[in-house]
Order: sequence, then C-alpha cells, then structure tokens
Amino acid sequence: MSEALPPADRPESVPASRVPAAPAVWGPRRIVCLTEEGTEWLYLLGQQDRLVGISGYTVRPRRAREEKPRVSAFLSAKIDKILALEPDWVIGFSDLQADIAAALVRQGVQVTVFNQRSVAEIFSMLHQVAAAVDCAEAGRAWIESRRQRLREIEAASRALPRRPRVFFEEWDEPLISGIRWVSELLGIAGGDDCFPERAVCALGKDRILADPGEVIARAPDIIIGSWCGKKFRPERVAARPGWSAVPAVRDGELHEIKSADILQPGPAALTDGVEQLHRIVMGWHARQGGGGLTGPGGTRA
Repeated sequence: MSEALPPADRPESVPASRVPAAPAVWGPRRIVCLTEEGTEWLYLLGQQDRLVGISGYTVRPRRAREEKPRVSAFLSAKIDKILALEPDWVIGFSDLQADIAAALVRQGVQVTVFNQRSVAEIFSMLHQVAAAVDCAEAGRAWIESRRQRLREIEAASRALPRRPRVFFEEWDEPLISGIRWVSELLGIAGGDDCFPERAVCALGKDRILADPGEVIARAPDIIIGSWCGKKFRPERVAARPGWSAVPAVRDGELHEIKSADILQPGPAALTDGVEQLHRIVMGWHARQGGGGLTGPGGTRA
C-alpha cells in the first residue's frame, strides 16, 4: 500500500468539489425564436430578457420588434447572425424549418423544433417552454385560464339552434383549407369546418382544394379568409365562378382574421384567434334572426 502524502506534498489545485454550483438563473438564458409564438409566450411569462433574437415576421407583442434583433424569416435564417448571438437554445416550428435547425445543430447549437398542429399540442408546447425557463407553475396557470375560457365559449356555442358551416381559407392561389388547430378552435367557437377531413393533414400541400367547386358543393354559411402575409379580398372571393350561389357569398358573410391572430400556433390562436371566430359565428347567428338558418344549397333548414 502507498503511503499518504504529507499535507505539504498534496497538490494545492484540487477543488473542494467538482459538482457544479446551482445557477443563479435556471434554464436557457440566450434564446432565439425562429417563429412568433415562442416570443409572445416568453413575453407573457415575463421572461423576455432571455430572448436575444426573433423572427422578422414577429408582430406579437409589437414591442418585441423594437427590443430584439430579427434574425430569421420563416423558411430562411441568418445563421451567422444567430451564431454571433451565442444562443443556448433556439426554438423553431414545423418541418419547414428543418434545414435551418440542421445548420445550427451542425454548429453545436441546442435546437428544439416543435410540430404542434392541434390545440392539445399547442398547450403541450407552451408547457414545455415554460418549464424550460423555470416558469412551469406560471405556465400551467395561464394554460388553465385559457382552458376555462375555451370551455365558456364552447358552452355558449351549444345554445345555437344550428351550427353554421364554415370554410376557412388559409390561402387563395391555390385554395388551401384550414389547419387542424383552426378547425378545432372553430368547433369550440360554434362552427363546423367544411373540410374536417383535410384539417388533420399537417402539410399545406395536402389541404389544397384543386377544384374550387368543392367549396360550392359544401355550401358554407360563413367564409373566413386568413391569407398569410397578404390582405384578404372578399370581392375576389365573391367573383369566383359559381360562388354567387354559396350562402356565405349570397349573404355577405365573408370575414377576415389576420394570420398573426389565428395561424400562429401559440398564445395568439388561443386568445384573439378563437375570440374572433366566436364573434363571427355569434354575429352570423344574430343576423340570421337568431334561428333563420339555411341548409345546403341555400334551402331553409
């Protein structure tokens, strides 16, 4: 057996403990959000100081555009600029940002790309981000408040004698119907999606309506346009061949919800988005005299 070194011969550089000390702030401290929902959520949680870069398409909250550098579009990003910010977490959304994520991962950056497509998945994403920034309790409280509001909206909608058929138009050329979370929120708000079978398709290309006559055949009572990145033009919708017979066109029920309010799979859709859907449905009901509802093809139900 070797003899223990006398105190004078022991190395003086041995640390008291090799266990890392608890950080002053838990979770990532330099976050880049490649889409808006993460940015809005961090602001709502009061964690905006952790944000060092945002998407150029961010409009919620408005102040973020003034306070944070814009480092990405949706399909592209300034990789060098992101790396210069030294992020310890980059948050993205959907398969469309896979190439951006891959480029950053190859540079050793921690990246999470969420793929939330349903209301339940949006809630899950919000919970995961809140937990990551040490705000799990505050995140759960906000989520439960929104669940309660959705239950209230749904309860009010059950009083309708008939639910209107709604065509949600996500794009006009080509025609693309609404994504899953929009379809689900529409159902909560009191309407029935004209194309529920397409809403479950995650990719926009699978929700393309090659034949506009499909919309005519389903006779929506309401048409809601949310043309991502450009203004909805109801007069163009009304002028489409054969669409004058559609109840929504005939009755002037052509509405717009800004894409930032409904096509953002985060706080926006769960707040302003669903509230606008509900107002449109309830307004339609009031304009129908509270019960004068039409059936397919414009006949009285």
